[in-house]
Amino acid sequence: MIKAAGQEEPVLLDFREYAPHLASRDMWELDENGKPKDRQHAVGGKSVAVPGEVAGLLMALNQYGTMSKKDVIEPAAELAERGIVVTQMMEDHFTKNAETLKRWKGGRQLYLEQNRIQKGKIFKNPALAATLRQIAREPDNWFYEGSMAERILAAVQESGGILDAEDMKNYRPAIRRPVYGTYRGYQIYSSNLPSSGGTHIIQTLNMLEHFDVGSMEVNSPEYIHLFSEIFKKVYGDRAKYMADSNFYPVPVNGMISKKYADELVKQIDTSRCGGSSAGDPWIYEHDDTTHYSIGDKDGNMVSVTKTINHFCGACVVPEGTGFLLNDTMADFSVMRDSINAAEANKKPLSTMSPTIILKDGKPYAIVGSPGGARIICNVVQVISKLIDHNMGMDEAIDSPRITEDTKCRVMMEGRISPETAAELEKMGHQIETVLDYDVKMGGVQGVLYLPDGTIQGSADPRRDGIALGY
Repeated sequence: MIKAAGQEEPVLLDFREYAPHLASRDMWELDENGKPKDRQHAVGGKSVAVPGEVAGLLMALNQYGTMSKKDVIEPAAELAERGIVVTQMMEDHFTKNAETLKRWKGGRQLYLEQNRIQKGKIFKNPALAATLRQIAREPDNWFYEGSMAERILAAVQESGGILDAEDMKNYRPAIRRPVYGTYRGYQIYSSNLPSSGGTHIIQTLNMLEHFDVGSMEVNSPEYIHLFSEIFKKVYGDRAKYMADSNFYPVPVNGMISKKYADELVKQIDTSRCGGSSAGDPWIYEHDDTTHYSIGDKDGNMVSVTKTINHFCGACVVPEGTGFLLNDTMADFSVMRDSINAAEANKKPLSTMSPTIILKDGKPYAIVGSPGGARIICNVVQVISKLIDHNMGMDEAIDSPRITEDTKCRVMMEGRISPETAAELEKMGHQIETVLDYDVKMGGVQGVLYLPDGTIQGSADPRRDGIALGY
């Protein structure tokens, strides 16, 4: 999501991966339990969708940037060459995926032989530095049609994938209009399809607008019950209606309509947990995504959410490149009759929600989060705390969060009191208490424009991240 200072409204740059043209609803070999054998949808070449990030970032630079490719890329190349300090989160993820990384030569060499993934150690990636510098030197299509494409295709096909040269050559990012809504006088711009996130953020805020949220104590039983009941409605709609709109008609305008919210809130019992008949969309989603938010004094605003899906993606590294390939095919449903089943050139559903908020047309906030299906919950709670409770960005991000999975099961961080949990159980909720600062609750990265002209940047303590000012 990009809003340059001179633009009236933001634009959405969609560089989401899409399925290879040989993909189909029947592409997975399923076991007796209906699950893909050998996790082929999530690891190895068959899980790799057509990569979009390089094309997307180059389009952003060419159409909205002011610097050369070399100047933009060189600091990242230097960092890869010098190395980064391994964090606890990084060590945990690579330890968890070590057995899978061993299966293919590129990943085995980079992450298990050349480097020691241990907290406090320096991880160096000279191959990635070389790749980045070559992207800077070569024409923009080199990654998709040149020698890099050949390396990618070799790695995918050697590990059982179906991605081919036609897929790489034909990839194009798209510029889309964001979804737009208002919340208590603030203008909300967020991601449009193929992400469901922005639609459901606006749908949720439309429903919250019917209640005096600002008068409620944050994370009181009353507060959590309201958010839980609204999230159930939203995720029910998501499971039923949302897919790639190039393949199915999706009622986005209906879902973000305030009149639709008027009808939905009539179904909410403020004293009792209501059920949901929708399917459970959570089973298709991952927790590992990257988000960053950028704002400057001139009013330029950028909100970026991107992913290779699971932390180590497909666990396949094209030899000598220094980067992991995505396993975004795992974001499709393996059930062949699902509207989110794999099809040729189809984009998998996501909840990625890069969001920009204006007040009277002027910059107010930039937010977004990783967290799979929980991204919607994470971002909405931060937006509400900024607007309804006048919190600063640090306080809004640090504040305890909850999620809801459509089945009256509230997951809440351990900083929320046992007395609150007991009250919610009396209302019919099932409660799962997680860590005080739990990675399952995402990693919101935010920028807030303050009335005195200063800009506040905040990083979520639940995950790796940092706020920097220049």
